[in-house]
Amino acid sequence: MEGESLYLLGIDIGTTSVKAVVFNEDGRRISKAVEEYSLETPKPDYVELDPEVYWRSCVRAVREAAKPISDKNEIKALSISSQGETLIAIDEKGNPLQKAIVWLDNRSKDEAEEIAKRFGREVYEVTGQPTVVPTWPATKILWMKKRIPHLFKEVKTFMMVEDYIIYRLTGRRITEPSICSSTLLFDIRRDRWWGEMLEYLGIGEDQLPEIVRSGAVIGELTEEASESLGLPKQTIVASGAFDQAAAAIGAGNIEEGVVSESTGAALAIVATTTKRIYDPMKRIPLHRHAAPGLYFLMPWCQTAGIILKWFRDRFAQPEKVVGETLGVSAYEILDREAERVPPGSGGLIILPHFAGAASPEFDPMARGVFFGLTLSHDRRHIIRAMLEAIGYMLRRNIELLKGLGIPIKEVRSIGGGARSRIWCRIKADILQTPILVPVEEETACLGAAILAGIASGEYRDLRNAVRRLVIIGERIDPDPGNRLTYTRLYEIYVELYERLRELFPKLAAASQPLRE
Repeated sequence: MEGESLYLLGIDIGTTSVKAVVFNEDGRRISKAVEEYSLETPKPDYVELDPEVYWRSCVRAVREAAKPISDKNEIKALSISSQGETLIAIDEKGNPLQKAIVWLDNRSKDEAEEIAKRFGREVYEVTGQPTVVPTWPATKILWMKKRIPHLFKEVKTFMMVEDYIIYRLTGRRITEPSICSSTLLFDIRRDRWWGEMLEYLGIGEDQLPEIVRSGAVIGELTEEASESLGLPKQTIVASGAFDQAAAAIGAGNIEEGVVSESTGAALAIVATTTKRIYDPMKRIPLHRHAAPGLYFLMPWCQTAGIILKWFRDRFAQPEKVVGETLGVSAYEILDREAERVPPGSGGLIILPHFAGAASPEFDPMARGVFFGLTLSHDRRHIIRAMLEAIGYMLRRNIELLKGLGIPIKEVRSIGGGARSRIWCRIKADILQTPILVPVEEETACLGAAILAGIASGEYRDLRNAVRRLVIIGERIDPDPGNRLTYTRLYEIYVELYERLRELFPKLAAASQPLRE
């Protein structure tokens, strides 16, 4: 390769956008493009999208990201990171039989209950998913079989979004374990399709993609894909990963003792482990990692950064306007206000459950709470208390993981929340654990690019690639002086929820309109 540039392309197919990022062989970002789309909600519980939208958005993002590369032959390989659970059914000719059923879709509630009754605890043992909910593709396949049997009979292959894009790129029907882990179709113990579930659904293994490892060579681009993307036909396409697994790779989370936390609208925590670990209380899902031989546990919470967005949109419009005028994020302005308040926010504690609680409470009736307000508090205290609330929520899940015997040496912060230095500092102080922030923000795209680099032979193995490409921009060590303050407030945070738990359903009932 001497004297020749080499570039790798990582593509992340998200819920509402596609990102394409070109990296050089040392992991430095060369260019980035984003294409957004809107989901369709034709009726209650339905969330759909035409699969062609995923493909066209991918094409536009790749073309835009590849523009700075004058010689497209230098883009050696690409790979895909994608959302999980979104189901696409194609026919014999490769055409989608209906719109993609997005993971947010809840149409298959009855089918989820049916599968739960039939398989019980076996679901957790075999698939790693502790509960059967309408999110999982198996429930939607059963829905399709029962509700639209004429289309069900025409299905050649059921696919996830990652699989579908690879199919459009190469013509091959391929999948990999990390994206399969939350389908209820995959036996996580044996890395193969779960025969009993397939039999119950009335489908065969021939109606599912071939399972290969992440970072395997799938093939070259088809003539059609090459022309659409504007890339050479010989561009290598590699199998990719579930977005959380790809992001873990891009953050360097490929060994036991390392945890990555992504604070965006929601909070997702990935704890890598060398063996299958099941939570006796069935609170945490277990997934296959994209890293060979590894697994990860993934606690998640649906209301993290979104509560800060809620505050910004409703109570910080002047900051939003000023930020747009000065080219500064409104969140940066809010951070500066939070920095003017001492740790503990003057005794103000917030429960961040504005849309119910997920891990570890799993309480859909939980609500947000502002506790300890006094006349001495102002908006600065509220802002800092929101940042601290997510730190407490993170600590509760970290302690849950530790209780399952998972060692935690460091936490790597990714996602939008990692841009906030004060938020990272608050998390480090609450956890009393170092917070490491990678230089590259688009960790899912970097993870996909690393898998592409392994497939192309640029890197010997995953560990070698991560050592070379993942660069830590900052390490934030905890301040021992804040340990006692945050420990006391964290204990109150936990007790506050426990004491209010029985009141949340009563509040919901009392807030319903009364009828004579």
